Amino acid sequence: MFFDPMYLVFGLPGLALSLWASAQVQSAFHKWKQVGTYNGLTGAQAAWHLLQNAGIQDVQIVRTPGALTDHYDPTTKRLALSDEVYDDTSVAAVGVATHEAGHAIQHAAGYAPLHIRSAIVKPAMFGSAIAPLIIVAGFFMQAPALVNFGLIAFGALVLFQLVTLPVEFDASNRAKQLVVSTGIVHPQEREGMDKVLNAAAMTYVAAAVTAIMTMLYYVMRFGGMRSSEE
Repeated sequence: MFFDPMYLVFGLPGLALSLWASAQVQSAFHKWKQVGTYNGLTGAQAAWHLLQNAGIQDVQIVRTPGALTDHYDPTTKRLALSDEVYDDTSVAAVGVATHEAGHAIQHAAGYAPLHIRSAIVKPAMFGSAIAPLIIVAGFFMQAPALVNFGLIAFGALVLFQLVTLPVEFDASNRAKQLVVSTGIVHPQEREGMDKVLNAAAMTYVAAAVTAIMTMLYYVMRFGGMRSSEE
């Protein structure tokens, strides 16, 4: 009853890119998960060596359930690796693990975009979960101030996704350079690692595109409304 065809115009590009990026990640990870590294280091060991080489002693490497749920939490200094990465000796696992170690290195180095992203996590979560409801409610209530508040809240999510791009690309670039210079992988093994990390990076691009296009839809559809009393 309330379906808006205009939403498809803005939503389909992000959805298509997200589906493509997700398929690329799954394909690259599956392919290079079958290829072991020459040194035989597990993902956890590779991450540990990278951190030690950077002089980082206070980051804990732990397991986390799920598939490709690997992440680094700056608030607890915990580098969490999924089971398929933690114990695996494949090029794919080492690539993912060292990428997460790259975030820990960013944190230790005071990399500004990482700190900015950490600071806006909660506003971004609020914007993602609640802002659309606020915007629609404000529209039906003819309350421009409520709509504008919702747009600002959703803007926090857009900002988060944009800041995430340099954070993720930089972490991958650090990992790609350091794994070879520290001898974690051989230069010829970088090809597979690059493919996995480049595919993963596109998921963040897709998320940013989706957030931007959704924001544009909200602005064009609900922004600039006037109070019925005016």
